[in-house]
Amino acid sequence: MQRRRNQTTPTLNCPFAAMSDLPKLPAPTLARLAKLGIRCRLDLVLHLPLRYEDETHLYPIADAMGGMTVQVEGIVEHCEVVYRPRKQLLARIQDGSGELWARFLNFYPSQQKQLAEGRRVRLYGEVRHGYYGPEMVHPRVRNVEGGADLPEALTPVYPTVAGLTQASLRKLITQALAPPAPSDTLPPQVREVLGLMAFGDSVQLLHHPPTDITPASLIERGHPAWQRIKFDELLAQQLSMRLAYRQRRDRHAPVLAGNGQLVAALLAALPFGLTAAQQRVLAEIRTDLQSAHPMQRLLQGDVGSGKTIVAALAALVAIESGFQAALMAPTEILAEQHYLKFKQWLTPLGLEVVWLSSSLKTKAKAAALTAVAEGRADIAVGTHALFQNAVSFERLGLAIVDEQHRFGVHQRLALRNKGGSPHQLMMSATPIPRSLAMTYYADLDVSAIDELPPGRTPVATRLVRDERRDEVIERVRQACLKGRQAYWVCPLIEESETLELQTAVDTHLALSEDLQGLQVGLIHGRLKPDEKAGVMAAFAGNQLQVLVATTVIEVGVDVPNASLMVIEHAERMGLAQLHQLRGRVGRGAAESECILLFNAPLSEQAKARLKVIFETTDGFEIARQDLLLRGPGEFLGARQSGLPMLRFADLEADSELLELARELAPQLISDYPQAASDHLNRWMAGRDELLKV
Repeated sequence: MQRRRNQTTPTLNCPFAAMSDLPKLPAPTLARLAKLGIRCRLDLVLHLPLRYEDETHLYPIADAMGGMTVQVEGIVEHCEVVYRPRKQLLARIQDGSGELWARFLNFYPSQQKQLAEGRRVRLYGEVRHGYYGPEMVHPRVRNVEGGADLPEALTPVYPTVAGLTQASLRKLITQALAPPAPSDTLPPQVREVLGLMAFGDSVQLLHHPPTDITPASLIERGHPAWQRIKFDELLAQQLSMRLAYRQRRDRHAPVLAGNGQLVAALLAALPFGLTAAQQRVLAEIRTDLQSAHPMQRLLQGDVGSGKTIVAALAALVAIESGFQAALMAPTEILAEQHYLKFKQWLTPLGLEVVWLSSSLKTKAKAAALTAVAEGRADIAVGTHALFQNAVSFERLGLAIVDEQHRFGVHQRLALRNKGGSPHQLMMSATPIPRSLAMTYYADLDVSAIDELPPGRTPVATRLVRDERRDEVIERVRQACLKGRQAYWVCPLIEESETLELQTAVDTHLALSEDLQGLQVGLIHGRLKPDEKAGVMAAFAGNQLQVLVATTVIEVGVDVPNASLMVIEHAERMGLAQLHQLRGRVGRGAAESECILLFNAPLSEQAKARLKVIFETTDGFEIARQDLLLRGPGEFLGARQSGLPMLRFADLEADSELLELARELAPQLISDYPQAASDHLNRWMAGRDELLKV
């Protein structure tokens, strides 16, 4: 392939064009099109059909079997309005081979005229077995003359909104496809090497497929025309992420080389050694920190894999280099767990760790803010309070964000802006499937801790119907009498009229009665921070044997003596949440167990989720299955703010196209910058907020 080198970086600055090259449209039509995301001619071109109807040939009525969707033509022999029991319109059509009834439960007088006796009509619809024989309910009806021509292409059916008919959309899209045809953004030599159809040919075929193509091949999206569209969409996303990566590389960040003294001191004081995986990712992070460009690395690892100690060691590199570090977590419980752990590890090294949260009293908050602003605080740990306007760092070198997907793009950006351009380390205990990382996380460097520390015991998972609750309560009693502790998790705090779920408050009262002799605690999101801290401290100290909780304990809680987890209404929870909750046990040497209480009957989705969580403890496999069940939109959570979901491509089914797009993106930017700009403007124009974070 002949290539020309040009290092000009493509830009994304073309606004949506107006539909000035189409006939003037009334304001209501423009508003309806806008609801579909259509604001210009190109949007119409990319408004692709959901399915197709085959009106290219006629079926004899005698050959139209029940369940078939067909087109027939015949003479109306009889038409009447009947009441059986409600008002409906019935018409009998005969074509010489047989007869068929058309039935309308809702109809207009014009339809009654259209089906007047003696008129020739074409009906399109699904044939069913009715009271009088074969029938179509609400078929599409057209009056025709004998021998009228049939369409030469399949009829597309588009996504639409109320007030915008299929006929109107088809007319507008046909006008949008008229010459001049949309240009091809990919250079011919690139297209040839990849074996891709031309863009113009692809969209023409998808909107007006010829009769020799079956609707099934188009609906299943395996046709070369669909392959081109899906590849273009994936390529646009890869280009946008690659440009975001380049923009970050153009910024400057402090070089954090460190002298290794604090890191060595902490490693020597730890009662355990780092796993090979922890050592590997720490080396990757240290390499990034020594660069003059801001690190933006995602550290992912399964529940209990040891991400926190890696984050602490990374913070020490920043502190050794004369800078501050900040750690932000989404919940008070998780943030406080980090604060206590960092204080335990770093205070003996002579470092000051401060706590910042919205619940701090005025005097304590002022002292913490002053310590951070004056640079006396080496590391600040807290919740979203860290990115409030009142917080000012003297020299922030490293920002660590735990469970980063729970924060919105702008919240993470606000923390980054506290220090000009600090290095960023984002952590997640929800492993990101590779296909998702290659698309929505392609602007990040990713490190994975893919082994658990020694001594972590496997957690046995049991599925138990709610009818056997008494047996589960007895199981909790026996575990606690042997010196162990148990969690009992409920999804709601108080009664809901729409969800008949057992509440944490009621469960606490019931278990306190059933487990007399044992201390049963209660924690939920509406407790005051000091109340939560008191309950957690009591449970960690074994003053409470059973802790009834809502999902506030999903992440960050570490009580090695707790070996039993009971989760109520497990059928209502997501896979990631169930896996996180299960990870609260199995942190000590004792055999641990997670009991999933569920109510029957189960939906197909709930069955699928419980099957996955029962069969595997591998967080990466669970994440992959979760993506298949939920799709990328739900899986990404807050990360999707500003990121358009894929409209046409499927991450799993189109993995080969994704690999090709990933390989081509950097080459297109460096060798064909104009083509890269054109491609981005076609697919991402108006969405340049993508490149902000």
